Amino acid sequence: MIIPALDLLGGRVVRLKQGDYARTTVFDLDPVSRILNYTQDGAPFIHLVDLEGARDPSRRQRALIAQITRSCPVPVETGGGIRSDFDIENLLNLGVERVVVGSAAISSQESVLGWIRRFGPDRFTLALDVRIKNDVPYVAVHGWLDTSDVTLYSALRPYLTCGIEHVLVTDISRDGMMKGANTALYSELARRYKGLDIIASGGISSIEDLRAVKESGVSSCVLGRSLLEGKFTVREALSCWQEE
Repeated sequence: MIIPALDLLGGRVVRLKQGDYARTTVFDLDPVSRILNYTQDGAPFIHLVDLEGARDPSRRQRALIAQITRSCPVPVETGGGIRSDFDIENLLNLGVERVVVGSAAISSQESVLGWIRRFGPDRFTLALDVRIKNDVPYVAVHGWLDTSDVTLYSALRPYLTCGIEHVLVTDISRDGMMKGANTALYSELARRYKGLDIIASGGISSIEDLRAVKESGVSSCVLGRSLLEGKFTVREALSCWQEE
């Protein structure tokens, strides 16, 4: 599945390079209009990154998220700073289809497992951002400021037993850099976790990059900067993804 993404900061569409708020590009776009354009082109799902909520959950862009979910004809997922049952209930009540959980999956594992049991695994996307060290992916936390000593594979283990269905994996070194995706990582994930919806993210700057991700065997791909900068369209991405 092709999933267009928008990063939202102060109600504006932005992109960060490697998660750095000091390296922000602002796009002069209305987020609702841009999302509707994506869905008109055939996008089946939308991924929102609430950068305000990620920094401070009390500043979550609830009004904008609600406006988007009301307007959008396809399901929406979002997260950023998810730390409590209230955060999850609030987003689900706003019409969000899936809540994206990131750092808490490492720092508050028992809480996240409890959320999955309470609300159901289909209501979550587990977002694990990684740094590669000696060819091993280690999970980064706290807005990518820190790298844990937990490998991606060990981080996934308890969530697989809890029935998680959707896992978004981003190689930080590729995110926002437009230098191609880490297809070796995605090939390994597709090999290890058959049947799991592995969602690739980061680095895709061309249809050729997208085709390489598809050939890695993952089932979904998030596209952000490449669509905003017009490297290709949602229609072109869908056509590539559907190629036999």
